Order: sequence, then C-alpha cells, then structure tokens
Amino acid sequence: MTRPRPAEVRVYFDEDVLGLARILCQKRADFTYPGDPGARVGRLERPPCPITRTGMKDHEWIPLVADRRWLIVTRDAKIQENRAEISAVRDYGAKVVDLGSRDAGSVWAQLELFMSRWRDIEALIDRPGPSFTPCSGCRRRSST
Repeated sequence: MTRPRPAEVRVYFDEDVLGLARILCQKRADFTYPGDPGARVGRLERPPCPITRTGMKDHEWIPLVADRRWLIVTRDAKIQENRAEISAVRDYGAKVVDLGSRDAGSVWAQLELFMSRWRDIEALIDRPGPSFTPCSGCRRRSST
C-alpha cells in the first residue's frame, strides 16, 4: 500500500450542510466540515478539520476558515442579516457561497444544486475575499 500524500483542503462546508459535506468528502480530499476526523481519499490524506465540533457561532469559526483561505459553503439564510457574521466575513476576508435557495431544502437538492454549479463554485476558490455569492449567482462575484 502506497503512503498517502497530504491533501490541501480548499472548501469548508458549514454545519448547516453536513449531509451534503459527508457525501462529497467521501470522494474529495480537498473538502472538509466541522468535526471531520480526516480521511484517506485515493492517494491523498485529508487532515482532521480544525473546527472540531458543530455548534460554534459563525463569528467564531469564520476567522479560522478565512485564515486558511478556504471557500465556505453554507445554507444560512440569515447570514446576510447578522451583523456579527457580516463583519466576520468582511473583516477576515472570507469567501462564502450560499446554497440558501428554496430549491436546496434537502440533501439531495443541495447535491443537485452544488454539482450543477460546481464549475462556477470552483472558480471562486482562488479568488480573494471577502465575497458572498448566492449559489444562484455563482458566475458573478459579489462583495459584502
């Protein structure tokens, strides 16, 4: 058995899309979620997520994720209304993609939306933050 290479995580799934995250993390070593113990995916080894548990307030974990320059995927319909969250996204240069449309109510619907917009979402990974992009508008970059 060959020794795995370390994976570079690039996408973080918020706890409100854990079902989606657990599905996708089976096949992608560059994705993680709160409480992720890490895993070997093919020849890559994903490290455990530094966000070790669910239940953290957004303004607590956003700086940790933004510092790593990971793209955040969420389904937090109220994120644009919460001043602490808006400030954390702006102040820490976070990049957020929101799956908060009515069409993403189930894990299956989230998977369909995420995969149908994957190329647009992927293009946001290496862009600088801060940015907040509704998944329906993944083609355009919007600022907070």
